[in-house]
Amino acid sequence: MSKLTPKLVKAISEPGSYQDGRGLQLRVSAQLRKSWVFRYMINGRRHDLSVGSYPTVSLREARLAADKYRLEISRGINPVLERRSAREGRTAQELEAQTFQTEAARYIRTHSPSWSAKHSQQWQSSLAKHVFPVIGSIPLAQIDTDDVLEVLEPIWSVIPVTASRLRNRIELVLDAAKARKLREGENPARWRGHLDKLLPRQGSRVKPFASLSAEDTARLMYRLDSLEGAAARATELMILTATRNSETCGARWSELDLEQKLWTIPGERMKTGKTHRIPLTETMIEVINQQIGQHPEWVFPNRRRTGCIPGNAIGRVLDTLKVHMAVPHGFRATFRTWAAETTNYPREVCEMALAHTLGSKVEAAYNRGDLLEKRKGGDAEVERLSL
Repeated sequence: MSKLTPKLVKAISEPGSYQDGRGLQLRVSAQLRKSWVFRYMINGRRHDLSVGSYPTVSLREARLAADKYRLEISRGINPVLERRSAREGRTAQELEAQTFQTEAARYIRTHSPSWSAKHSQQWQSSLAKHVFPVIGSIPLAQIDTDDVLEVLEPIWSVIPVTASRLRNRIELVLDAAKARKLREGENPARWRGHLDKLLPRQGSRVKPFASLSAEDTARLMYRLDSLEGAAARATELMILTATRNSETCGARWSELDLEQKLWTIPGERMKTGKTHRIPLTETMIEVINQQIGQHPEWVFPNRRRTGCIPGNAIGRVLDTLKVHMAVPHGFRATFRTWAAETTNYPREVCEMALAHTLGSKVEAAYNRGDLLEKRKGGDAEVERLSL
């Protein structure tokens, strides 16, 4: 039974939603603008369809429009898609095919040439694990706030960093879809002024990577020497060079100049996007020499010789040795702590050895070198970790 009357509709002066029944409602904004919305369900999805503004569209006209839409729904027609189909010149089937997953794949293809391989892989794997199972098959035009919350709420406090990154990735994909006129309205993944009112504030995200002391690392180097295989040698080189896990695993022979004792990692493989040069010590070269002849391209090839060792290979080596108090990235912290406590090298030399950007933009603008010559002496001291 209908709840609204022409007299009541005219008299309403408070913001809110006023139900007429069977999906038709009058929405009154904070500025007291009145509009008709028809809400319906089809294929398990909720849709809100604008019917028009009051008083341009009267209560009677809004009810007639709602009746028309109900008839279409009973025939299996989605009024939202039909309206967009007429406006954009595309069939409803084509619009249905434009799902979040297809748009995300397009976004990754478009932007991945400017990303590192690791960043691209993180985009794909995180969306495949957490987002696509929930909203991957939903047409772009139909994704709303409830859908985004369905993705984020289960992981928001459990894996806060990943959840926050996923929210941003969903927002970017939906922004791209809007730019290509595949959806309209506000972005339901927007944070400020929207999701920040619906999700709890996350705790501190800064958690140091688990790491060993320099003394324990030296003992670990002895244990690593007893293991065979590319992953064990990669672990040794990663510790000695204070490089990141992915930088070591993906090392190529073309990056190494053993005569000049130099390892040059190209910018596309670095987190900062800038080329990083590493002076090689005799111990580092000894580790590298053990891999000569294993593969023409990769220094640390996988077992099938189809590429480099996977990103979790070094972690598995630590598990084999029952090293549970450290993760691969933690050895960079080991290096930095050791350098600060036991050497006299300036902060900027230590930071450059880690391929960190100098803290001050002014400092970075004037100091454009990589302090290679100064670092050569420091890297010789690093070998004390293996003694």
